[in-house]
Amino acid sequence: MSSIKNALIYGFLLWLVPFIISIAIFPFKTSEPFLFHSLMTVISVAMVVILSTLYFKKTEESLKEGIFLGILFLTISLSFDYFVFIWGPIKMSVSSYIKEIGISYLVYPIITIGYGYLLGHKKPASKVL
Repeated sequence: MSSIKNALIYGFLLWLVPFIISIAIFPFKTSEPFLFHSLMTVISVAMVVILSTLYFKKTEESLKEGIFLGILFLTISLSFDYFVFIWGPIKMSVSSYIKEIGISYLVYPIITIGYGYLLGHKKPASKVL
């Protein structure tokens, strides 16, 4: 929680960049649905890794920070999606949204918690013989 401003900016970018890319590759959703979902997964995971790396370069490296960042990323993505996919113009059912999109956001805290744990438990470099 050392840098709430950066975490909020990164969380918004984590939602925005994949959303913009999904619009660009949307024709694949009907013609190649498995390709569409695979590309979106790769893009989302790449974004969370990049943004987590940037975040942890500027803040305390700890499990607590990883949990905070993951929950924030998850909350931001679900919140913005609510206004686009459920309440907004797309009007998906909550059940369809969770099955198709929402559940994939669980990778965000998994990745950030892993980062926080590993960075918070650095081992001294082993000596090479």
